[in-house]
Amino acid sequence: MLIPILIFDVALVAWSLHLMEKAFEHKEFSFMLAGIIVALAAVAMLVVYFLMGHCMSYLLQIS
Repeated sequence: MLIPILIFDVALVAWSLHLMEKAFEHKEFSFMLAGIIVALAAVAMLVVYFLMGHCMSYLLQIS
């Protein structure tokens, strides 16, 4: 399950870099803000995945 999530995260980071390049070219703040939000979404998805993985392994050890 980790491989599809990593592929999706790499795609999100590539998209955010593309948005930031467009922001730099057109000098638009909205593209830069969108790129930052997309990059933060990718990071948040990885954090939640690893937190849930540790939580599930902990819960399985208890029972």
